[in-house]
Amino acid sequence: MTNMEMDNKKLWDTVLVELELVMTGATFTMWFKDTYIIKNDEGAIQIAVPTTFAETWIRGKFHNIILKLLRNLVPSVRSVEYIVCEKRSTEQPKTAKKQPETRTRELPLSEMVINKDDNLNPKYTFDTFVVGPFNEFAFAACQTIIKKPVVYNPLYIYGNTGLGKTHIMQAVGNHIKKSGSYKKVYYITSERFSQEMIDLMQAGKMGVFKEKYRKYDVFIMDDIQFLSNKEKTQEELFHLFNYLHENNKQIIFSSDVHPNFITGLESRLKSRFVSGMIVDIPQPDYESRLEIIKKKAFDHGVSLKKEVVEFLAKELDGNIREIEGALNSISQHIELKEKDPSIEVIKSILKTEKRSTKNLTTKEVVKIVANFYNIEEDSIYEKSRKKEIIKPRQVLMYLLREFLDISFPSIGQKIGGRDHTTAIHSYEKIKEDLKTDPELIQEIDQLRQLL
Repeated sequence: MTNMEMDNKKLWDTVLVELELVMTGATFTMWFKDTYIIKNDEGAIQIAVPTTFAETWIRGKFHNIILKLLRNLVPSVRSVEYIVCEKRSTEQPKTAKKQPETRTRELPLSEMVINKDDNLNPKYTFDTFVVGPFNEFAFAACQTIIKKPVVYNPLYIYGNTGLGKTHIMQAVGNHIKKSGSYKKVYYITSERFSQEMIDLMQAGKMGVFKEKYRKYDVFIMDDIQFLSNKEKTQEELFHLFNYLHENNKQIIFSSDVHPNFITGLESRLKSRFVSGMIVDIPQPDYESRLEIIKKKAFDHGVSLKKEVVEFLAKELDGNIREIEGALNSISQHIELKEKDPSIEVIKSILKTEKRSTKNLTTKEVVKIVANFYNIEEDSIYEKSRKKEIIKPRQVLMYLLREFLDISFPSIGQKIGGRDHTTAIHSYEKIKEDLKTDPELIQEIDQLRQLL
């Protein structure tokens, strides 16, 4: 084992220790067993995961906290990608017996590696995209720009997390890439775009940055909301947008809310975003959820009875990552028990997936919030008025009230012996900020999932 491999192992082991503290043992084992760092290429980390289920779920549910933990340990970390790989072999005898084949279908190597030249994931295609009444407008808009580029320019797609925005945007890129038109396509998240700009600016290479992005015929940027209050990045994106637009290059954006409701975003950028076609992807209706579950189950080789599919469609809200997580648990049950699960078993699986917050103690919630915001647990109880402490404390009180239904006097008493009016103020402050702060919405959603 090389020194680099040893360093990577130590780094990932440290991250795993931190992750294990914020989730149940069963959840930790389910998603992080057999994961490891493949390589760290100047801050671009690739993490091996055992299945496509795990790749989707870890990226959707745990990416932010993984990125945060890695950056706490290695500040130079720029990005994290998850690659489906076979379990890393240990010292296995040459005469080892061939293991029985499992029901989990792995993608060929060529189909699971994200292309570094364009950041497109080959699995995101229109063939694997489920179209229903809830997203047919977005689908139609994407089909139109494939046939008639720049007729909608930019195309802006918004909607809650987990509804397929990334999938459909990358499907456009992959379709154009395979069409033989020789157009240069590039996909990137706003966060990665911003970090790359900062790295090159500090290195005195802004010319390289500008030149790189002006050569693309199709430019796709995900999660625009994370550009909030990033003035320099917004300025660069503004100039890039103007150049690409004036030269008839197709531009596609996404965010979790309408661009007009993203706080900390320059008005001149907002005006550019709304100058083309804006489409939203709302929560899927029952019929659409049925089709999504059927399609995802088929893709992952899981055969479900009609009544099970209908039950899942009623119980799950349509978040595709949540659906894939549930199907992953069901698939594991089938593999272990070698029989199809009953409705009662499905209920049990979903209950485990959604772990009831009522079983959490205040101390456990404090630990989760402190780890999430990277602060000491004790600081939450103290009388500190530091900004980096006040917000986590207010979020904590909001969570205790909203999700654990603890009374305001009890919250105040548990969190440093404060008066109940402090708990009320904190709750109302976060509740009001959630109406206008997309970043806070993301944070609360991540914390809710951790709870």
